[in-house]
Amino acid sequence: MRILHTMIRVGDLQRSKQFYSTMLGMKLLRERDYPDGEFTLAFMGYGGEDENTVIELTYNWGTDSYDLGNAFGHLAIEVDDVYEAVEKIRAQGGKVVREAGPMKHGSTVIAFVEDPDGYKIELLGKKH
Repeated sequence: MRILHTMIRVGDLQRSKQFYSTMLGMKLLRERDYPDGEFTLAFMGYGGEDENTVIELTYNWGTDSYDLGNAFGHLAIEVDDVYEAVEKIRAQGGKVVREAGPMKHGSTVIAFVEDPDGYKIELLGKKH
């Protein structure tokens, strides 16, 4: 068994694909419209779905925003340099919600950014 993907609902599919590809370096792996159900699925990731866990962006036609609730936490992405990643995202207009630095109760360097729909994304430094 393995985790295949995490699905998140988005209000503007093009804006979300742009964020995940430009700011986080993911590739669009596949996309398909489902006219009978009035939704589109786009799968984004760092490698093929056969060996990697990916993100499924679900766009329900005509829905431009969602109540994120208080149960979902965040997505986590490992980066080479958290400080550098934060500056690149900020330079491209991304929203940084927690600056890069050590965890409050540890030494792991982390930061948090938000995607266009308000989902939190934790950036974690590689463990050496």
